[in-house]
Amino acid sequence: MSIEIKVPNLPESVSEATIAGWHFKAGDTVKREQNLVDLETDKVVLEVPATADGVLSEVRIAPGATVKAGDILGVLEQGSAASAPVAKVKDSTPAGGDTAGGGAKPEQKSADKPAAESDDEGQSPAVRKLLAELGLSAAQITGTGKGGRLTKEDVQAFADKPKAAPAATPAKAEAAAPKPATKSTAGAREEQRVPMTRIRARIAERLVEAQATAAMLTTFNEVDLKAVSDIRAKFKEPFEKANGVKLGFMSFFVKAAIEALKKFPAVNASIDGADVVYHGFYDVGVAVSTERGLVVPILRDADALSFAEIEKAIVELGAKARNGKLTMDDLTGGTFSITNGGTFGSMMSTPILNPPQAAILGMHGIFDRPVVVAGQIVIRPMMYLALTYDHRLIDGREAVLFLRSIKESLEDPSRMLLQV
Repeated sequence: MSIEIKVPNLPESVSEATIAGWHFKAGDTVKREQNLVDLETDKVVLEVPATADGVLSEVRIAPGATVKAGDILGVLEQGSAASAPVAKVKDSTPAGGDTAGGGAKPEQKSADKPAAESDDEGQSPAVRKLLAELGLSAAQITGTGKGGRLTKEDVQAFADKPKAAPAATPAKAEAAAPKPATKSTAGAREEQRVPMTRIRARIAERLVEAQATAAMLTTFNEVDLKAVSDIRAKFKEPFEKANGVKLGFMSFFVKAAIEALKKFPAVNASIDGADVVYHGFYDVGVAVSTERGLVVPILRDADALSFAEIEKAIVELGAKARNGKLTMDDLTGGTFSITNGGTFGSMMSTPILNPPQAAILGMHGIFDRPVVVAGQIVIRPMMYLALTYDHRLIDGREAVLFLRSIKESLEDPSRMLLQV
């Protein structure tokens, strides 16, 4: 039984998708639930799994094409014997009957053809005729039709290629041999033009939107992370043994940010038209860099999560992001974001807002620097912090005090325990 492989219903607000790539080619055997093809939207990557065991008999739409919900991507022949009809078609071609009856047309005299051209017999009369006219063999061309058979378009496309001519004879090959010695590409200024991925295009759109609609301003501070580093060093092994996850810096920053958000509700708010929406919950987005671009999965109700739960959630969301497994629910919402350029060695930057959020915290690299503590010059692990905020909603005083609250919580983590 033939099963049409269709584009599934797309997430809300997504009207179309791009075929990122097929995991199988026509003629391959697939198992139920195996991912056949990836569809890239402007937010997430969707998988289209096989609905039954069988053979992928036809791939109708190539990678890079734009599709909509319900479009037919290909055809799956269900069952372990799904390839049998292909063999049957080849065995029952009119060419065999014509040869047996002695009335074969000139292009159908398969007995006179070389062994390399025996695949021509499994093609339609129109394809065989075109192959004969162009002096080509089916063995030279990859078919895109059912069961891998050739179509007239396949043959014509092969013939139209600049290098589609038959292989050179030994004499021609010898004549052409000296050519590689000429370095024609020396000093060449090469360019490559590729279409922007949907996710990258969406990122670009969002960043331009943020620049155009918000009054963005960034304030900076620095934080001494010795106390946090000492805690991590002291409890690293027992924490990992008890929770199955490493104790990182991010959980401290999430906790510190939540305490600051509680003190300054405007930083956790957003603008909706002429209204200000104050959120009574704390959904913190943590930016993750992937091959497809930057995504910001959400830690739901982060204020209710323990250090271990935050670390586990970050690890899980990061893995899903890098494997293209994030769902719309993972990315929807968010009242405040944190981005960590320090993982790449950044010393200082000005992060851009993630609309409609009103603020984003930028973390950077931790570097040992000389600082003055109690009148003495000491070496401490220091990090620059940056808070970019929407000045339409947040005043400079609030932004500076918010960032200072984060600094105080990190330099004295007991504040987070006592919520002071």
